[in-house]
Amino acid sequence: MKFNFEKEPGKILKKVDYKYDEKLISIIMPFYNDTKHIEQSIKSILNQTYPCFEVLIIDDGSTDKKSLKKLEEIVKLDNRIKIYHKENEGVAATRDYGVERASKDTKYLFFMDSDDLIEPTCLECGLWTLETNKKASWTYTDSVGFDADEYTWNKWFSSGKLKQENDLVATAMIRKEDFLEVGGYGLKEKAVYEDWNLWLKLIAKGKFPVRMNFYGFWYRRKGKDGELAKSRENKDAAMEIVKNTAKTIKKDVEAIQYPRFEYNWDELIDEFDQIPKVKKNEDGKTNLLLIIPWMIMGGADKFNLSLIEKLDKKKFDVTIISTEPAINIYRQQFEEYATVYDLTTFLDIKYWLAFINYTINKNNINIILNTNSEAGYSCIPYIKSKHPEIPIIDYVHMEEWYYRNGGYSRDSSSVASMIDKTLTCNANSERILVEHFKRNKDEVQTVYIGVDEKQFDPENYDRKALREEYGIEKKYVIGYICRITEQKRPYLFLRIIEELYKQRDDFEVVVAGNGNMLSEIKNKVNNLGLKSIIKFEENVEEVQEIYSICDLTLNCSIKEGLALTSYESLSMGVPVISCDVGGQKELINEDVGVIVPCMQDEEDILEFDYSEEEVNNYVEAINKVIKNLKTLKGNCRKRILKGFTISQMQKNMAKLLEDTAKNPNKEKIENGKHLSKTIDITKELITKYFEMAEIKYEWEITVYKKEFGFTKNNYKIKLLKEKMWKHGWYRALIKFLQKIGIIKLIKKNEKISNIMSD
Repeated sequence: MKFNFEKEPGKILKKVDYKYDEKLISIIMPFYNDTKHIEQSIKSILNQTYPCFEVLIIDDGSTDKKSLKKLEEIVKLDNRIKIYHKENEGVAATRDYGVERASKDTKYLFFMDSDDLIEPTCLECGLWTLETNKKASWTYTDSVGFDADEYTWNKWFSSGKLKQENDLVATAMIRKEDFLEVGGYGLKEKAVYEDWNLWLKLIAKGKFPVRMNFYGFWYRRKGKDGELAKSRENKDAAMEIVKNTAKTIKKDVEAIQYPRFEYNWDELIDEFDQIPKVKKNEDGKTNLLLIIPWMIMGGADKFNLSLIEKLDKKKFDVTIISTEPAINIYRQQFEEYATVYDLTTFLDIKYWLAFINYTINKNNINIILNTNSEAGYSCIPYIKSKHPEIPIIDYVHMEEWYYRNGGYSRDSSSVASMIDKTLTCNANSERILVEHFKRNKDEVQTVYIGVDEKQFDPENYDRKALREEYGIEKKYVIGYICRITEQKRPYLFLRIIEELYKQRDDFEVVVAGNGNMLSEIKNKVNNLGLKSIIKFEENVEEVQEIYSICDLTLNCSIKEGLALTSYESLSMGVPVISCDVGGQKELINEDVGVIVPCMQDEEDILEFDYSEEEVNNYVEAINKVIKNLKTLKGNCRKRILKGFTISQMQKNMAKLLEDTAKNPNKEKIENGKHLSKTIDITKELITKYFEMAEIKYEWEITVYKKEFGFTKNNYKIKLLKEKMWKHGWYRALIKFLQKIGIIKLIKKNEKISNIMSD
């Protein structure tokens, strides 16, 4: 998913009504003859989720009457805005002038130009970052270049590199005392890389920053008219100043850079009194806190986005907390409908509980929904003991016997006494929770995810034109649309296609998706001589196009809840052949496809030798569907419209959330009150979870860093292995694998074997 540069902050004023007293941040904004951009910049500030700030607009001798009149209009927008006029001296001197007039009580300075923008959580995250990293002097986010030039700026901080090249931007939050200690900008010259010089002055004093890793700042590129361009024109003089400052640096500094794992059995902080109390005024809404792992785009994530997208904004206000390091390519979409805090991007784990408590209190949260967040599950006993009156719901997408002997179903059941309602995406999972995990059947309910029948409508796509565009030549097209991972059994899929190709040659296959096994599957296709009939589409912007060219889709997964791709395929009028796992047969019947028996145990997910019987079952199913294709296609969309649309899910969820918020389970409230007497135990359980999750967390960080080129491929692999040995996990894992016979399998699988030998 590409970054959408059209989603600029501040286009619309969305100021939230908060109760607060103090001003903790002084925003310093130089201004000079600007009528075009300042209003949007100010709106992006007034839309902030943290209100304890003042805005000082420093007019640097503007001569344009329209600009001066615009300032008169701006100051009326909010009583936190003040305007000062002075003679023209340039940006650096103007910022210093603004600092001199900042409130004596403010603790932090935030420098921002009158044409730039900030995301709604920028100030709040920066505040928490500096409050929890007491030794750091300033903090900044990754940035977005927009207007004359469009790009995203995500750079690993290096003080050594900064002496030669400026990877930072001017907009940052700085401790006022540290800014004053180095004498501020201290420059009278104009357009001389004043911000770069400031960072070097701070480093020379041994001070260091914190880099938050989300796109919180939008830097307007104005081409030849911008300050950066002017500095480049004045390059010799500007570089002379920078070089002289760089010479004063005796020792490089290390920045704190997120995401990072920084926790070692420390006491969890659950209250943070230093931050002034803020409270959203009551407005009668249902205030939902949604706890999720990340904002990528699997079926569970699509459910989360679809849910918040359609909730009535007059009735619901949504706050999202995410808990897993990831490249959240869909964060912008989530931010359209909710306030988003990715804890991994600005906060050490030690302070997560404090932030959750702060958020619950600040936003008047009256219901919590946890879905697929392991960290969220670990926090539920604590949250319920701290806030017993707030009902908690969770949504379970599937049980995974190969992962923690049940996965999220086990997590959910372990804290069932704290949860008002557990929702599942299919009736089979509901049955397992009741029968296997002994859950109260009155507290478990199926809510089908559904599909957006308007978005996935075959009438919106020209099948013939798309088949030409994708180079389709054969009569039939089989779609394999999924993440290319072990769970989806891509090797079984290739076995099926190989066998089918022996029987008929009137078909092609489109594989749409990415994943950790993609490269080896591509190699296997070449080795099997199937390259002529299998096309790979790794990064599809609009998956509806793929469904449109397909005649049937194949699902070989060893585990599903109820696959989103099955909903989508049927909505596009395309029959589905699926393994009999999860709730697949609740959606797919003989009128719209074929359910094939699963002949492999979940525990054998890494075993790639599939039975001839299972392969032949799929081949027979494909031939059967092709034979009855016209009839099946006619039934598919009708099946979706009958009871599996996204609007039906959203209606069910909205009613459930409202009803539960108004009528929380009294027994769960009492359980929470009882648990509050031993709240330290709940904190210790969270600590144990975080310690156990360290290796996974650091691996996710490594994947993130590799994606942005921050590290070589083997970064931290050695460190992770040492930690595994230290905890005894690695040796225990080897012993266990030997016991159950998987070591033989590992030796067969070259990829796994290489990992183990490393």
